[in-house]
Amino acid sequence: MSEKYSYGKKRFWEMFPGLLVWGTFALSIGLSFVKPLWVIIFIIVFDLLWLFRVVYFNVFMFLSWWKYNKVKKINWQLIIDDLPETKNKYHLIFLPTYKEDFEIIKATINSLKKNSFPNNRMIIILGGEESDHDNFTQVSKNIQKQFDGVFRGLFITEHPSGLDGEISGKGSNLNWMGNAMVDVLSKHFYEIKDENIIVSAFDVDTIAHEQYFSYLTYLYCTIENPTHVSYQPIALFSNNIWTASAPVRVGAFGTTFWLFGELARPDRLWTFSSHSMPWKMLKDVGFWQKDIVSEDSRIFMQAFFHYEGDYRVEPMFLPVSMDTVTGKTYRESLQALYVQMRRWAWGVEHLPFLVDGFQRNKTIGLGIKLKYLFNHIEGMFTWATAPILMFVLGWLPLWVAKGQTNAIVQAAPFTLEQLMQFAMVGILVSSVMALTLLPKRPSKVRRHTWIVMVFQWLLLPITFIVFGSFPAIDAQSRLMLGRYLGFNVTKKHRSK
Repeated sequence: MSEKYSYGKKRFWEMFPGLLVWGTFALSIGLSFVKPLWVIIFIIVFDLLWLFRVVYFNVFMFLSWWKYNKVKKINWQLIIDDLPETKNKYHLIFLPTYKEDFEIIKATINSLKKNSFPNNRMIIILGGEESDHDNFTQVSKNIQKQFDGVFRGLFITEHPSGLDGEISGKGSNLNWMGNAMVDVLSKHFYEIKDENIIVSAFDVDTIAHEQYFSYLTYLYCTIENPTHVSYQPIALFSNNIWTASAPVRVGAFGTTFWLFGELARPDRLWTFSSHSMPWKMLKDVGFWQKDIVSEDSRIFMQAFFHYEGDYRVEPMFLPVSMDTVTGKTYRESLQALYVQMRRWAWGVEHLPFLVDGFQRNKTIGLGIKLKYLFNHIEGMFTWATAPILMFVLGWLPLWVAKGQTNAIVQAAPFTLEQLMQFAMVGILVSSVMALTLLPKRPSKVRRHTWIVMVFQWLLLPITFIVFGSFPAIDAQSRLMLGRYLGFNVTKKHRSK
């Protein structure tokens, strides 16, 4: 295959999601004026399918929520104390950081210190950036001073700027940290076998559940072929949820609920945000890619292709909590939320990688290939189009066909309204479930904020479009046009 052809094929698959989205919008608008009845029927069927999806999604979400409440009550450290095979397992925790405050990093490492798993089998690596040298040098010195001797090891790395083949971001920093730890482990911990090391790659504001590493160790020692498995916890963006703006809270919980739904269906689960994986796998695939934004999900596909499909994700029904996005003003918070959602939607960049990997690999079955491709394309397409089709463009053909005597046209407004009302049940379920996931209310937050926490879900149709469809369309359009997205560091602020 020539280099020119390979580039052309890659560009086609980069353009495909955006062309699909814009083609859908153009067709729905054009047909609304030419064949409004066709579009009305399509919208009714689409809304019926969406209602069905809301129902079964809520079932899966409830199953994960139920499992979460069951798992968090168990003393996993007490269980693994009785399992001899857990005694030689070690945890290597990666904490990449850029311009983060000392207090945020201190809180994260302090939570690791207080975890139920023995500190003397935990190795921490804090990785800064050369472009943040002065701040990171001071922060890392304070961290080393405060946590000296607490863990089996605490190491500091600094990722150089401007290396060839990289984009600035978490993936390139993690790659540097991983390669650095190969030398550290071979020099200081040569007695530990690769298959006995479990890696957790955390955002630097991640607070792991107190039983997280004990539960992770239990899974690693009891499931089949653990070195061919990544481990995905529940991601709660709740560290500062009480002081975040209402749209940001809805967006944060929406992401958690999406992950709840995926955790109940591990056959379609990819890794997301802070999660854990085998050290052996990371060495086998050459660590994280250095030239992409969505390294958290790409690392799963790297392993999936390296092991020719013999790799999967195991759900972890314990949480890791992180910060929601913030800004100095309400407007800045909303801007930060949009940027974060666009960065997550940039996961569309995986499509050319998937297509190329599946074409090269002759071992993975055709059914598995089609399932992964369909799930990825359909997920990105629905993310971008569904809210606009339901809440905006769905009403255009009704306006165009107004006055027609056709029975379908006459009944369509009532039918769509009823479907929307049924779908509101999902909003009610979300609002109730969100209350059960809230951390303790800070003393400085007023009591009546509970009421806001309930009624904020009325904003869902708006946030669904502004912070769902729009950033997804933005991401897919940029990829289509070759305007590649860089890595944006999320603004965070945590009130005391």
